[in-house]
Amino acid sequence: MAERSPGDRHVPVMRDRCVELLLGGADVLRRAGHAPVVIDATLGMGGHAEALLSSCDDVRVIGLDRDTQALELAGRRLSAYAERFRGVRTVYDRADEVAAEELVDGEALAGILFDLGVSSLQLDEAERGFAYSYDAPLDMRMDAAADSEDETAAELLARITEADLRRILKEYGEERFAGRIASRIVARRGSTPFTSTADLAAVVDAAVPGASKRTGGHPAKRTFQALRIAVNRELEVLAEAVPRAMDALPLGGRLVVLSYHSLEDRLVKQSITSRTRSSAPQGLPVELEEHRPTFRPLTRGAEIPDQEEMAVNPRAASAKLRSAEKIKAVRSTR
Repeated sequence: MAERSPGDRHVPVMRDRCVELLLGGADVLRRAGHAPVVIDATLGMGGHAEALLSSCDDVRVIGLDRDTQALELAGRRLSAYAERFRGVRTVYDRADEVAAEELVDGEALAGILFDLGVSSLQLDEAERGFAYSYDAPLDMRMDAAADSEDETAAELLARITEADLRRILKEYGEERFAGRIASRIVARRGSTPFTSTADLAAVVDAAVPGASKRTGGHPAKRTFQALRIAVNRELEVLAEAVPRAMDALPLGGRLVVLSYHSLEDRLVKQSITSRTRSSAPQGLPVELEEHRPTFRPLTRGAEIPDQEEMAVNPRAASAKLRSAEKIKAVRSTR
């Protein structure tokens, strides 16, 4: 059977809207004599990058990903745009550093895109260990290369305390049976370490009361989400990444973020709100310049995909899009 192409395997969520937002201010840069550059901070298999490159023949895209397999597949997909695309292996909280290193004279940063969460590639590759529906090594690392220093989910489960595991399951997975599941996992690992996704899924399934399994999908879904977030430090990285990206944008530069669960969206909302509202104390008769917002929102709250897109691409169903544009060139004092 022929290998499926990245284009067949990955349908970018809210593709056209993301392109519209990211390039909406590019004309301002062009009039100032700058060539627009977009950083796709979560490249994946290159769907959004391809849409950006095909929509404008003068835009350059720098794609970031910690996953070497994603970089290789995206590079193949974007080979026709090789002169205007560069892939960089790194974590997305370094988007500001990459911008400083990669942009050359005459270029300006038009936008930075974050498409958060686990990618189609990682979900579809059984051996990566992200999915409870496949029996595979319990890995879950986004950077699974031979030289990766990240620990696997199996290594995390072997060392974590029951209290910390319970906290991770509750906070990152919003798991109501976090205590029961953590207790069962710790009890079982005392005799046999966890090495496979099927083994973990079975223990979680046994820990969840039968009456609670009638709705909400597989009982291991929230546990796998929580462990994936913990293994890849997703929320810690995100809390740093969005403010740093906003600092890196020039006047007119745009931030676009797609999130897929409430924990991600909450962090993104907080970061954007802190820059789009006045910081002036209540009751101040005149708003001083230093208190004025540095960004303006481009979306009213969070936008969601339309019904047609959700029907065609089920992974879009939980997506929320937020975007803002820089209107004042003052660095944050965070």
